[in-house]
Amino acid sequence: MRLRYAMVCSSNQNRSMEAHFLLKREGFDVCSYGTGTHVKLPGPSLREPNVYEFGTPYKQMFDELRRKDPELYKRNGILPMLKRNLAVKTAPQRWQENGPDGHFDVVFTFEEKVFDMVVEDLHTRDHVLLKPVLVINLEVKDNHEEAAVGARQTLTLCQEIEETNGWEDVIDDLISTFERKHRRKVVYTISFY
Repeated sequence: MRLRYAMVCSSNQNRSMEAHFLLKREGFDVCSYGTGTHVKLPGPSLREPNVYEFGTPYKQMFDELRRKDPELYKRNGILPMLKRNLAVKTAPQRWQENGPDGHFDVVFTFEEKVFDMVVEDLHTRDHVLLKPVLVINLEVKDNHEEAAVGARQTLTLCQEIEETNGWEDVIDDLISTFERKHRRKVVYTISFY
């Protein structure tokens, strides 16, 4: 694969990691991030989420939640999700702190709020390279089933982008065709590094 991809959701746990896992398995050069202030995982109730700092290892989260209530976190899919994440990378990373990772050619987000944060962040960075970056939002509900569907659709769109001789000239047609085929609205913009 010739392009670098970033997958971004709020906590770098479910949607971005499912896409990261799938694209990595298919040989793509891919990283993933979250844009939130903290990493949040469901807890025993909506008012009691499990909150972690970005950079907290997935293994630490897994061990802690397994100790707290193994049945609950297995049943709600959090332990299997963390186990998958462990196989992909060490810990969740924050988009706003990804400078050392270099630049990306294509960034996928999975929620409009995250898309807006990524675009705003890119606009505030120094544009030294004047290298274009395509930012695409594919709206995906934050649950395990939708994350899996969204990851497969992201893979499809990445494969189509890879097949072009340069996405800049064909992105409008690619997105239109994708929207018709998958009956999903896609928002996208171009920013620069």
